[in-house]
Amino acid sequence: MNAVPGPGAAPRAELTIRGLIIGIVITLVFTAANVFFGLKAGLTFATSIPAAVISMAILRAMKNATIQENNIVQTVASAAGTLSSIIFVMPGLIMVGWWTGFPFWVSFGICASGGILGVMYTIPLRRALVTDSDLPYPEGVACAEVLKVGSGEAAEASGAASVEGGTSGLMAVVVGSVVAAVFYIVVQTKIFASDVAQYFRIGDRGSASGYDFSLSFALFAVGHLVGLWVGLAMLLGAVIGWGWAVPHFTLLHPATGDVSDVAQGAWSHYVRFVGAGTIGVAAIWTLAKLVKPVVSGLSSAMAASRVRKAGKAATLPRTEQDMPIGIVGLIVLVCMLPIAWLLGNFSVVSGLGSHTTLLVIGGVLFVLILSFLVSTVCGYMAGLIGSSNSPLSGIGILVVIIAALLLVAGVKSDLPADSGKALVAFALFITSVVFAVAAIANNNLQDLKTGQLVDATPWRQQVALVIGVIAGAIVIPPVLDLLNHAYGFLGAPGVDPAHALPAPQAGLISALAQGVIQNNIDWSLIRIGALIGVGIIVLDEILARTSKSVRMPPLAVGLGIYLPTSTTLMIVVGAVVGWYFDKRADRTPKAEATKQLGVLLASGMIVGESIIGVVVAAIVVFSGKSSPLGLVGDSFENASIWIGGIAFAAVIFAMYRWISRLGQKS
Repeated sequence: MNAVPGPGAAPRAELTIRGLIIGIVITLVFTAANVFFGLKAGLTFATSIPAAVISMAILRAMKNATIQENNIVQTVASAAGTLSSIIFVMPGLIMVGWWTGFPFWVSFGICASGGILGVMYTIPLRRALVTDSDLPYPEGVACAEVLKVGSGEAAEASGAASVEGGTSGLMAVVVGSVVAAVFYIVVQTKIFASDVAQYFRIGDRGSASGYDFSLSFALFAVGHLVGLWVGLAMLLGAVIGWGWAVPHFTLLHPATGDVSDVAQGAWSHYVRFVGAGTIGVAAIWTLAKLVKPVVSGLSSAMAASRVRKAGKAATLPRTEQDMPIGIVGLIVLVCMLPIAWLLGNFSVVSGLGSHTTLLVIGGVLFVLILSFLVSTVCGYMAGLIGSSNSPLSGIGILVVIIAALLLVAGVKSDLPADSGKALVAFALFITSVVFAVAAIANNNLQDLKTGQLVDATPWRQQVALVIGVIAGAIVIPPVLDLLNHAYGFLGAPGVDPAHALPAPQAGLISALAQGVIQNNIDWSLIRIGALIGVGIIVLDEILARTSKSVRMPPLAVGLGIYLPTSTTLMIVVGAVVGWYFDKRADRTPKAEATKQLGVLLASGMIVGESIIGVVVAAIVVFSGKSSPLGLVGDSFENASIWIGGIAFAAVIFAMYRWISRLGQKS
């Protein structure tokens, strides 16, 4: 590892106005992109390294830029991008028919208060889980290496780090963004088809199935980033869903009409809930596997921290100065005031006013206690396996089930029979607050690990995290509202399933809240999915013990069942192409440089398409037309499929060939 100045080094430019402004501007782009893409694909992407590459390119043109200032920029962008994970819960309020849009101040209050709590709760954990811990923090360490090389402080750097820190890394991000954005615009004109789909009958008994390849650079890029075995696991899920479940349920529940409507109807009404059962079991299993390392790791880290504190001097070096614990406690208490108001206001407007006092006091205690617990668990999980791999959906599942059970036990019996919908909404509302805490805690310790490795001042970075949270909380509600009005969310009342954003985690969590409180879910479908999940877990454990590389991640299989094939199949294509690209890169002199350029190219594709997707959504809303950019009619559809498919494949080939050559020149 490259050397950095010691903990006693003099402070340098770090928490600057220009750094915060750059971070906030990057935040606007990446947060909007993450919201759109997370709702579309059920996945969000890590923003730290792309933000670091962009900020280094900008700050190089300015005087006196430092590695610590670059770190602040990526910290702001990373915190805001991570907060976009709130989309895994909050759209559920639309899906259950409680909200018709996202009221700005209420949504902002959920995101900001929960996010700031997440920052505060991770501050006392920093020394235990970062300074005095041997947790790997894969993303935090990788981002630190990028920052070191980009700042010129490292004496030597590997090829991969040089690429990420240099102009070739920025070129990869920009080219990926521009190409994906332009292709998406052409798709909106209908000259290129948006997807290649085929639905068909099986036999003469009414059974049906089909497939749908979305011509999406963003979905393709996600496949590259998640890797071969996650992609193949999603393919297995798609095969289970559309090779068995859709034909099975169309046979059991025959329907007349267009074959695509029959197949999509079976998937929407039955197969999605099978997938939900698989996702739930997989997420809980992932959490269960982490219980032992979390408990033992926290215990040993806390013990090491006490020993360290007992032997150190009263005056801390700059690189160990956290935000004072008194201020942390005060901010936590201040955050509870808007949370109490939000809970009280929600209970009154939802018709639960007779229990307002109980719901507010109980809700504040629920948030206060459960948030700290999930912060600890998420912080440790992120250090152990990385923020991107942490099972946040499992946290959401557990929190909403606990909230729903407490509501059933505490207030349901005293309310009218028609109050079930209001209780479901309240469970989702309070889960959103806790989930915002969990999402931020899942990321912040990665950022603080990066800061430790680049000689940053912890309290300055913690201030930047708060600023990033507030910036993200400002961006998320209007983007969510825009996408809701342009497309809607799958399962929401009156929404066209053909154009709706899937929002899989929000659909699952809202279904569980309804199932517990209203008991109106077909639990037999959930049980079938759970059994499939158990089988995949057993298979994955066998593979883990018999092979070094072959895996079958259960959560990815569940997503493959739950998501439409228009999402999953292109991710599978991206995973296979990305694996082939990396294999070819391994045979070249600068393998790591080339592979890292591929990662940055993929990140750019996601950002470019997602941002243009938000822009097009705005045009849809303000124009009142479903296809405002359309230049050709439906008669051109067959030609557009061929033209779009060939163009997509040709552009992918050209970009990967270019990135391979760029990697060898770096």
